[in-house]
Amino acid sequence: MTVMPRPSILSVEPYVGGESKIPGVNRIVKLSSNEGAFGPPPGAIEAIRAMAAEAHRYPDGNGTALREAIGARFGLDPARIVVGNGSDELLALLILAYGGEGTELVMSAHGFMMYDITGRWAGCRIIKVPEKNLTADVDGLLAAVGPRTRLLFLANPNNPTGSILPQSEVNRLRAGLRDDVLLVLDSAYAEYVTKPDYDAGAKLVDASGTIVDGRVLGTTVMTRTFSKIFGMGGMRLGWCYAPASVIDVLGRVRGPFNVNAAAMAAGVAALREPGWIEKSIAHNTEWRGKVASALTAAGIKVWPSEGNFLLVDFGVAAKAKAADDAMKQRGLIVRAMGGYGLPSCLRITIGTAEECTMVVEALTAFMQHG
Repeated sequence: MTVMPRPSILSVEPYVGGESKIPGVNRIVKLSSNEGAFGPPPGAIEAIRAMAAEAHRYPDGNGTALREAIGARFGLDPARIVVGNGSDELLALLILAYGGEGTELVMSAHGFMMYDITGRWAGCRIIKVPEKNLTADVDGLLAAVGPRTRLLFLANPNNPTGSILPQSEVNRLRAGLRDDVLLVLDSAYAEYVTKPDYDAGAKLVDASGTIVDGRVLGTTVMTRTFSKIFGMGGMRLGWCYAPASVIDVLGRVRGPFNVNAAAMAAGVAALREPGWIEKSIAHNTEWRGKVASALTAAGIKVWPSEGNFLLVDFGVAAKAKAADDAMKQRGLIVRAMGGYGLPSCLRITIGTAEECTMVVEALTAFMQHG
């Protein structure tokens, strides 16, 4: 080749999503991508259908109706919300706007893979900090921050481990960072958390630039998604809440029509679906507990999770691979974790009651008979 990309681009390993097909198997149960157990809300489906007749019209480039609906549902200022083509787009825009060649991005060792991929794309040096019991280590993250660090990413709850930092630790992380380091709290699984002290990030966003213990608290951004509890992964819809200065930057770098009209209409409808979030939380909490207890009883280590998935640990990679193969024979697709540096683990989405029961039966039989 005579035309070459920037060297950092060639260090990127393309993202590989969860599997969705098994050759020779008719009925597939896909539990590899943490998609919502119930699919999209009925109102969202109707909104998508209704928008088909308007597909020739450009969408509202400001996402006004959706931002107002998000603000009303979560008690946030719509002027400080930006919507994106999935939260992935917003994460990428933040990295490209605040990172780049000569800067560093700090993340936990088993954090979401897209931080690493997009950071390399931007030219950042990626620093992955070892975790403690598959949970982000605040002291380690702070120690990894150097003069060139401009971004620190924390998924809370974390994907793929399911672990969560208590609010006191998240606050300590922000307080320990310089004010020129942007803290991005990726809260894709926020709706599933039932801990009473949990805050998805809005409080730290609002505290950006305030004086705490005699020093200025740095800038925090919270990102969220419609891909999980709202079951709209295929529509690619996310949003972020940030201080006005960051909103201004994102407005300069995002595409003028970065979110399609059908996705925005579906998002508005999903937010207004009566009881949807409550129903989904109750189901997830119940079946996450049931599956974890049953797999533990079968002799499998299950890591604590606050998301809509469980990380199960077979101790050695070969046994995890055998378990994965055994589940595929029953039409069950889960996510192998070798790409995340956890080769002995599988990540299993909490699906419907029937799907969860199938998982328990398959893995219990595997542990009994191999």
